[in-house]
Amino acid sequence: MRKLLDFFAGKRTRLETENVASMTVHQFAESLGNAIDAKDHYTCSHSEEVAVVAQMLAVELGLPDRECELLHIAGHLHDIGKIGLPDSILKKEGRLTADEYEMVKKHPGMGADIVKPVVSVSGLDQITGIILHHHERYDGGGYPYGLKGDQIPFGARLIAVADTLSAMASNRPYRKALEFRKIVEEIKKCSGSQFDPLVVEAFLDCSEQIEEYFAGSPTLVEEFGPDRKAFSEQVRVMS
Repeated sequence: MRKLLDFFAGKRTRLETENVASMTVHQFAESLGNAIDAKDHYTCSHSEEVAVVAQMLAVELGLPDRECELLHIAGHLHDIGKIGLPDSILKKEGRLTADEYEMVKKHPGMGADIVKPVVSVSGLDQITGIILHHHERYDGGGYPYGLKGDQIPFGARLIAVADTLSAMASNRPYRKALEFRKIVEEIKKCSGSQFDPLVVEAFLDCSEQIEEYFAGSPTLVEEFGPDRKAFSEQVRVMS
């Protein structure tokens, strides 16, 4: 917790020197993330959650401030390619057909294409690769290219954990949200197969803080506001 709070405290002292282009991209990212989340009430806060958890993991890993901010932005944008998918697929309550799943697997590439012109201008080119590869698996069984291990951009490996965590913590048409302890067990079980063991270790080290974020606990309420939305707003303002 101290590491996370120290990071945000330090951010407050640097607000006036933030790069304008980066701040504009963040606002653009949050707006696009809200747009895709609005398409499905089951995932109404998914992009926000991924953005916040990704930044928490980055802080836990001791990444430079700039990398932490970049991962927060990438979290907002990671699923933006889904805006090109039909509602009949996004909101389908049953199992997807093989053809429908193949369409879903195109969303990382579509998302990368959507954001590439903006992030290239602002100097945040890494975000494109994070979006493109956030569904790769550490063991090479993911998509779109079946990359393995260190072939996958580190940011994408981090977003993969945050993305899966948020998905499991949310109600979906085909299942109820999982209890947080079960989420922890599942992520631990997938270390080295679906997820980078280093990122899983960081998740385990700060899992109590992440659980507090999802629960809106008094500890984070005191520092960041009365609920998860207020905490995320603090992240947004300081990013």
